[in-house]
Amino acid sequence: MPVTPRLDLRQTQALVMTPQLQQAIKLLQLSNLELTEYVERELEENPLLEHDEGDNVVAADEPGGSDAEPETGLDDESSPALDSKDFADSETLPNGQDAPLDADFENLWESGPESAGDGAQAAFAKWGTGGRLDFTESHADVEQTPGREKSLRDHLLDQLNVDIHDPADRVIGTHLIDMVDEAGYLSGDLATVAERLSCGLERVEATLERLQRFDPPGIMARNLAECLALQLKDRDRLDPAMQALLDHLDILARHDLRGLMRVCGVDAEDLAEMVAEIRSLDPKPALAFDHTVAQTITPDILMQTTPKGGWMMELNSDTLPRVLVNTRYYAEVSRGVRNKAEKEYISQCFQSANWLVKSLHQRATTILKVAREIVRQQDAFFRHGVQHLRPLILRDIAAAIDMHESTVSRVTSNKYMATPRGTYELKYFFTSAIAGAAGGETHSAEAVRHRIRALIDQESATDVLSDDRIVEILRAEGVEIARRTIAKYREAMRIPSSIERRRQKTGGI
Repeated sequence: MPVTPRLDLRQTQALVMTPQLQQAIKLLQLSNLELTEYVERELEENPLLEHDEGDNVVAADEPGGSDAEPETGLDDESSPALDSKDFADSETLPNGQDAPLDADFENLWESGPESAGDGAQAAFAKWGTGGRLDFTESHADVEQTPGREKSLRDHLLDQLNVDIHDPADRVIGTHLIDMVDEAGYLSGDLATVAERLSCGLERVEATLERLQRFDPPGIMARNLAECLALQLKDRDRLDPAMQALLDHLDILARHDLRGLMRVCGVDAEDLAEMVAEIRSLDPKPALAFDHTVAQTITPDILMQTTPKGGWMMELNSDTLPRVLVNTRYYAEVSRGVRNKAEKEYISQCFQSANWLVKSLHQRATTILKVAREIVRQQDAFFRHGVQHLRPLILRDIAAAIDMHESTVSRVTSNKYMATPRGTYELKYFFTSAIAGAAGGETHSAEAVRHRIRALIDQESATDVLSDDRIVEILRAEGVEIARRTIAKYREAMRIPSSIERRRQKTGGI
């Protein structure tokens, strides 16, 4: 065949990842709180978007507002084994089925302006005369307002100003206080401090020694042994035997009683008292000043039982953003456009608003569909506990609901479901399978780990279970598992070996 230039006409099909499609896929893997932040940015940039506050603004192509989250009920009156008929139908896509995610979002741009509806209380504190807050409304009393808790840094600086009068030492002390981490330990090198402040290392060490006498005892230590030594010194209990014990904390961690008695020069009774006193100390003295409120997990999906004994699920409307398209304002500004650039801008804003509303509805529908199938597959877990958790992978859910595996992966990322057994990430319900003995039913790895921990918790000091013994017990229960797998699971749960557990139970350490 001669190699010559020529023109050919070919027809091919390809999926083009437009910026809008990429953003729609990204929305699917965001949690409700992350989605709220994204929607707030869109509200600031798009004048045609509004919060859903119960007005007459209606979303495009949805007479009742397409961003309303669907609910689904799971009722089972007779049998714990749920069937597809036990689920109430949730809102579906325009095509009536779950096509691949990319194809679903490609159709979000087909609707026009004529498919939308029309329509559009912030409460502020009232101020009285003289700049004082008017408490005639339902405002909290001043006495009920929590005061600002003193931080660890403020607590240490107060003691510094009282105990140290030399200005240079105060500067060194302030610098050292700023180097204290959340646990109360001194992070950084003293030589670096001396170089930065252009002073002698001996003066920095002397200042640190004075600061280590501050409250709480053990503060500003450079390691665990020094932290415990400072607390024992504050109790006047730092004798040579105790110092030797602190110098060999590695032996204490191994629970080697005979080794500790040898290095400390004490008998078993004295060693037990010394270890008991070590256990009474605080290895992280600064945590008492940590008043940061722990951020609780906000669930994206709420699950509860129904009177008939089934399950009902809904999206958490408290954190789910709700936006609508203001077509009335769109029609008003469209009549006043003066040039082609303004017309294109208004049209682009309207299309972007329609796309966001439909994307939110598609996201809600997809999340509920995946969560509903997870609950159906793991029904035994919700009814009987973690020991009945089934092996499950993304492919199982994707095949059951006719979606792509990648879509299920995005849905289950950063999503939490509040269930009667607690709040779990959707990823929690996907566990690998462990083969059953003699070709029996497979078992969830999470359930096997739970069984291993239960066996170890029930063992006595005279009958500590070795990994081989645990293998025998599990095989008798129908779980085919290797000893190295037992060891791997045990180490992942931070459970010591049988030898170390026997020392703990018999030595009292």
